[in-house]
Amino acid sequence: MKLKTNIATSENGFIFNPATGDSFTSNTIAAEILSYMKLGETEGEIKQKILNTYEVESFQLERDWDDYMLQLKEANLLDL
Repeated sequence: MKLKTNIATSENGFIFNPATGDSFTSNTIAAEILSYMKLGETEGEIKQKILNTYEVESFQLERDWDDYMLQLKEANLLDL
């Protein structure tokens, strides 16, 4: 999944959709995921970086990833 190109993000987790005027905040790891997405990294690459950086089990990452992608989709932030 890719983040829409017009979505603005900041390092501290602020997300802004200029098309709708909606803004959101996210935690540090979510902000990191968004920055990787903006760089064009694949889902697999991002997940591996998260697993290498944080103490998280792969099954937990998969569950959290799915939840977060659903939130991004519902917020109309993903380019599907």
